[in-house]
Formats: sequence, structure tokens, C-alpha cells
Amino acid sequence: MEKVKCLIIGSGPAGYTAAIYAARAGLNPVLYTGPQPGGQLMITNEVENYPGYPEGRNGPEMMDDFRKQAERFETVIRNEMIVKVDFSGPIHKAWSESGTEIHASTVIISTGASAKWLGIPGEHEYENKGVSACAVCDGFFFRKQKVAIVGGGDTAAEESTYLAKICSEVHLLVRRDEMRASKIMQERVLNTPNLFVHWNTSPEEVLGDGEGVTGVRIRNNQTGESKNLEISGFFVAIGHTPNTGIFKDWLDMDDSGYLIAKPGRSLTNVPGVFVSGDAQDKIYRQAITAAGTGCMAALDAERYLVETGL
Repeated sequence: MEKVKCLIIGSGPAGYTAAIYAARAGLNPVLYTGPQPGGQLMITNEVENYPGYPEGRNGPEMMDDFRKQAERFETVIRNEMIVKVDFSGPIHKAWSESGTEIHASTVIISTGASAKWLGIPGEHEYENKGVSACAVCDGFFFRKQKVAIVGGGDTAAEESTYLAKICSEVHLLVRRDEMRASKIMQERVLNTPNLFVHWNTSPEEVLGDGEGVTGVRIRNNQTGESKNLEISGFFVAIGHTPNTGIFKDWLDMDDSGYLIAKPGRSLTNVPGVFVSGDAQDKIYRQAITAAGTGCMAALDAERYLVETGL
């Protein structure tokens, strides 16, 4: 059994930033990276919208920078998953996949969320080569080009109109005969001149030349007819799944599994347990906002320890 002041579950911008702040405050944090050290940025080629990197930065390299900064202040980082927690008492318990039992005075959750994928041929092959799950992150690389995006909810509507501002043509593939997006978002989509909606249309395969995306084969769900659509970027906007399953018996979450924090804070319904990053954010989902909430969680954890004397 191991006793720690601050346990951080998950890495990425939120977890590493929380570690930097917690370590500098003398909380001696122990961070468990989870199955994908660095989070979703590990599958992002170029990051050009994070302040402080004027020339942009490769996602994995940026996360390595974050990790090194956390380690500089003596954060203990373990490449393992936390597989079970018990938040029933004032001291919070957690178990790692190797069987270590941790007793923590504070816990910062930064487990993030994972994009949902279609599972069609070519999707994985061309990930970061024209296939993306974040239009705001990667749309800039396809300015003045033709792109397609699949989805029918508010996220797809918002991201398709965003892409329409920088791309020459945007083809929105809606797999049903109607969108789930709010009425106002649908109106924006339908009133955007270079945004073309393909109703009852499912993508069958992402096409490419080995180097990047060149098109997508689509099928009309009513007629069964297939055809190729020439594009250079393919965006998937069918939602995200928060990585919060192990907390469902302990923490308040919404119907989608996102953890609920006190407005403007990182506090959960359990004293001493804090949440940051995409595990609680289904609106912005950006590296910079995740890092900001990681800072908030560490500061809240520090205040909690001072107030409780733990």
C-alpha cells in the first residue's frame, strides 16, 4: 500500500499541467498515464494553435515536452492504468493494473475522452494523413480544399460550418434523412453556400494514394448506389466517449458519462476529488482548455489540503 498527497489519473495536457502545478506546490504528485500516455494529442500530427509554439509542434513531441516539465519538478509518472477506485472515505483508494493499492488525500481525474470512429476501411490507415476527428484542430491544413465530414448532431453542424469558412467545398454526410442538430444549427448548415448536405448517405471507405486522402466512397442508404467523392480531408464528427467508466459508482456524471464539476471549479461531488480536461468538457475539447482545467484542479487540490490539514 502506498500513501500519496495527490494522485493524478490520466495524462495529456490536463494531467501533465495538473502535475506541474501540484509538484511546484509541494504535493509530490504521482501520475498514472493510462493506456495512451499523452492523450488524444498522441494521434495528432501538427498542433499549430497552442500558445508558445510559434512554428507549431508535433502532437507526440508536445506531450513529451509536457511530460519532461512535469518530471523536472519530480512528478512520479507511471505508465499504467488505474483500474478501480473507492471514494467512500476521506482517504481515497485506487488500484493500478499491477495491483498497487494507493491511498490518496486528493485525486485529480484527467482521463479524457476518446473520439468515436466509423470503423470503415481506410479510416485508420489515413488517420493524421487526411482523416481527423477534430475540425477545429486540423481544418486549417485543408484551407481552400474539398473536404467531407460525417455526422448529424450539433458537433457535425458546428464543425461543418467552421470548415466552410476555410475550405472551398464541404460535404456533410448525414446517414439519416434528418439531422439531430438543433434547429438553429441546421439552418446555419443549410444556409452556407459551399456546404453541401448528402442525406441518407453513409461513407463506405476512405480512399487514398498511400500518402494522403484522395476521396471517400459513399453509399445512398435508400437506393444502395455507391459513388466516389473527391476530397483531401475526411472528418468524423459522430461524438466522443468520456473515459470515466471506473468512476460511475462514485461521481456524478451526465447521461453521456461526462463528469460533473461545480460551475467554474474542478470540484466533483466527492470532497478531495477533482476533474479536469475532456473527462468533464464536451464543448471545447481543446488542448489549451484542458491544460487550463488541469491548473485549476491542482490549485483546488492544494487549497483542499490546506483547509483539511490532510
